[in-house]
Amino acid sequence: MFKRLMAGAAIAVLACSAATSLRGQEVTQADKDRAIQYLEKTKQGVIEATRGLSDVQWNFKAGPDRWSIAQCMEHIAAAEDFIRGIVVEKVMMAPAVPGRDLKKTDDAVVAMVPDRSQKAQAPEPLVPTNRFGSPDGSLKHFLESREKTEDFLKTTPGLRDHAVDSPMGTKLDGYQFILLIAAHSERHTKQILEVKADPNYPKN
Repeated sequence: MFKRLMAGAAIAVLACSAATSLRGQEVTQADKDRAIQYLEKTKQGVIEATRGLSDVQWNFKAGPDRWSIAQCMEHIAAAEDFIRGIVVEKVMMAPAVPGRDLKKTDDAVVAMVPDRSQKAQAPEPLVPTNRFGSPDGSLKHFLESREKTEDFLKTTPGLRDHAVDSPMGTKLDGYQFILLIAAHSERHTKQILEVKADPNYPKN
């Protein structure tokens, strides 16, 4: 009887250890601070880049195949929901991926995603369609969605416990997808600034 109890206890300990080993490294307070600061910084970047624009400026296009600032803003707002949805519906349901270099991947997201020298085609769900009714509607939606992203980061446990394939060609966990949200808005804020730097961009 005693031996059976001890054997059962040993199995329980081993099972607990195995379950623990499958868990990812928990998001540290320093990680959270970094992401919150990046989310806030890139939010302010969007606000500054789009402040006080006239209708003509919002809708100016440097070429027939180029996006206007209004289209960039809509894309930023739509992507915030889209990427956070991936985290909720796919990443947090995925299995653990042990042995990943977390800091290296964190840093790669922040460095590579905003890099405008690497062009990318927007996926069909994120192509601008005037879904928010106006540029101001897009900006309003973005600000509301960014608040949800920050709340999600602050309140969701286990963001390191799961990872899935990403457009970067490597697996990203939930925390890294949050960094990607901020990096994506930085990328397209740079695109907005490129539009404003065009020599034909209207003065008012």
